[in-house]
Amino acid sequence: MVVPELRPWRAARPHAVRIAQALRPRLARAAATAKPRIARLARAGKPQVARVTRPKTWHYTAGAATAGLALAAGVVTAAGPWDSSGQRTAERDRAVALGRAGGTDHGRVPGAPAQPRPAPSAGPVLTGLGGVSTVKSAPDGKALAKTLTPLLKDPALGARPAAAVVDVTTGRRLYGTDPDAPLTPASTTKIATAVAALSAMGADHRLTTRAALEPDTQEVVLVGGGDPTLTAREASDGSAGLRLLADQTAAALAQRGIRDVTLSYDTTRYAGTQKHPIGVNPNLALVSPLMVDEGRTDDSTSGPVARVTDPAGDAARRFGDLLRSRGIKATSPGLSKATSRAKTLATVDSPPLSALVERMLTNSDNDIAEALARQTAIATGHRADFAGADQAINAQLRKLGLPLKGAAFKDGSGLNRADRLTAGLLTALLAKAADPAHPELRPALTGLPVAGFTGTLTTRYTDGAAGVVRAKTGTLTGVNTLAGTVVDQDGRLLAFAFMANNTTDPAAAQTALDRAATTLASCGCR
Repeated sequence: MVVPELRPWRAARPHAVRIAQALRPRLARAAATAKPRIARLARAGKPQVARVTRPKTWHYTAGAATAGLALAAGVVTAAGPWDSSGQRTAERDRAVALGRAGGTDHGRVPGAPAQPRPAPSAGPVLTGLGGVSTVKSAPDGKALAKTLTPLLKDPALGARPAAAVVDVTTGRRLYGTDPDAPLTPASTTKIATAVAALSAMGADHRLTTRAALEPDTQEVVLVGGGDPTLTAREASDGSAGLRLLADQTAAALAQRGIRDVTLSYDTTRYAGTQKHPIGVNPNLALVSPLMVDEGRTDDSTSGPVARVTDPAGDAARRFGDLLRSRGIKATSPGLSKATSRAKTLATVDSPPLSALVERMLTNSDNDIAEALARQTAIATGHRADFAGADQAINAQLRKLGLPLKGAAFKDGSGLNRADRLTAGLLTALLAKAADPAHPELRPALTGLPVAGFTGTLTTRYTDGAAGVVRAKTGTLTGVNTLAGTVVDQDGRLLAFAFMANNTTDPAAAQTALDRAATTLASCGCR
């Protein structure tokens, strides 16, 4: 799965080789330090969070951010290949593409070509993620309160914002203001959806779309499996392809001597209404187990756009067109249900759940979020509708021992204003995802947008903590939230959540939240 915003940076890959050569001695030491842990994780076959390095001082110049990210990229490369989503590859490539000499932490070596020097050394891995660490103890709560409280009193955040900061290593809350107040979370709800889905199904789970043949009737049924990333585009970019499914289906029919079929489609995997409570909206399609390209009416892959009125029917019609172009005569599709006697002709599988979660969080993809909420309901024996998803997410998070008082999950995406989360729950979710005892939850961290680099944070923090803050945004009219992780100035991994309801100036509220996160990242707070 490719993160679309960052495709142009792939052209910069050759420069990464030169950077890696310059950093080789430091990477060798980092790899040796992390080797025992890496070996255990490799045997377990589970995803892990990319190790994060920290600058020695808080100067986020372009040169400092570039070399720091290049070093982090090298450490993860030593641990294993980049993940299938391409996100970390994109981060590395952009860091290299932005490379330039100079900056507070990097100067030019006399007589040498202009290129960044290696970043100042820092612990390559963090105790909070199960590795070796030489970082100092967590920030002092009183000092942290003295630093953050004035920022959270910004009028742009409304009368009573809520906040929590947790030391990921220990799970201890370092700071809180109304941390247990249930507020409208907007898209930070997706963090809860991610953790629940990964817990219920596992990071390697895939969603299958299939074509089945009813015996004796020559009826081909396109069965929706709930894959929100199924695509009809020629370049599938790692997603399951409707064209490939048509290829395989046509070949299987030809082997049976069948050239003329009745086409139908099956959407019975989900129950209840397909329409989200907000109604028809460009931020998501109808919630259907069968759709292609998220029902988009243009070539976009993320963001709001008009959607088709019948995603399942549209997918079936396009499948019929593909069959006809492959020599199979097919009728116009009708709604049906595959019987237990139907024989599978062909299947295509989605990327693993880990990649779906990362794409959902990076791009704040509402279609994936609603699909994963219903898949969680199915996996846990609940009805595959909005109410069943609410029950399933609650049940999964309760199993993980998370604080759910006041929580409500009326949808998986956070578009529903009736959703309720607390700042304490959001930080607990992030800390749980970093827990070495739960490596299956790691994509809930690795998918978080990176400040100044990826997804919904691409254009934010460009003059602040770019590359250091990783966070999920949440925005509705009158609602601004931010939850994620930072590495503070002492190298400590912290989880934070800032929630503001009843805001009146969204730009000012966003700026205030970004200022709080940047200050937290720059804080030694002792």
